[in-house]
Amino acid sequence: MLMAGSGREARIHYMAGTFRLLSDGDHVRCAMTGARIPLDTLRYWSVARQEPYIDAAASLAAEDRARG
Repeated sequence: MLMAGSGREARIHYMAGTFRLLSDGDHVRCAMTGARIPLDTLRYWSVARQEPYIDAAASLAAEDRARG
């Protein structure tokens, strides 16, 4: 299922501990770096901001940005 939209960016609704595909795709873009994140490796996101992150460092940078 995750590979149904091969080569396309997915639209996702991020929830606590999981996410739901809103439109087919095989990747998303990191909100901080713009890096391509394959859905099978997506581990970091913000439920509040509905943003994905490539890694823990990008997630922390997003938290710092959100705090001002």
